[in-house]
Amino acid sequence: MDFSYDERLIRAKYDDKTITVYQAFNRQIAKSATNTQTFVSPPFKMNRMTWIKPSFLWMMYRSGWASKENQEHILAIKIKREGWEWALKNSCLTHYSQNIYSSEKEWRDILSKSPVRIQWDPEKDINFNNLEYRSIQVGLTGIAVKKYINEWIVNIKDITEYCKLIEKEKDQPNKIDLPSEKIYPLTKNIVKNINATY
Repeated sequence: MDFSYDERLIRAKYDDKTITVYQAFNRQIAKSATNTQTFVSPPFKMNRMTWIKPSFLWMMYRSGWASKENQEHILAIKIKREGWEWALKNSCLTHYSQNIYSSEKEWRDILSKSPVRIQWDPEKDINFNNLEYRSIQVGLTGIAVKKYINEWIVNIKDITEYCKLIEKEKDQPNKIDLPSEKIYPLTKNIVKNINATY
């Protein structure tokens, strides 16, 4: 497939029932999450927006290979596909797009009521160079956070050591075993709602 910089396709590791998303936290939150297999408050803050990302390399870029403050632990979180798709259906873009909204006022009205935010950022290669397509980030707040921690999560695994190993060997491509991400199938309604280019 030929890609332009504005290609917006969800690439993810998924199976028939789950999709893997990534988040970075400090040790306290990460340990609590892996022990309980969900997020509990405290130390997790329920009233803040929490961002989930299906792109492994974008997560590595965002966290600096798990080196940035409060992002020292990377969690791979398997969630139900029905939950993921609920989030996409009930989302609003973080920026106005005339492809979706009739006016900025309509967008602002939807944004103020939506429990989910969608943002598309340039995807990264293993050296954090921009690729010619975009990767999705999904921000959850309010009812979406409650559904995420109470209904959607199937498994949480701390993959920090794996991430560090990939970073160490990133200049030796034959040794690298990155997560296998493929294009995630979406309904036409979701494609339109998140401004994807399927």
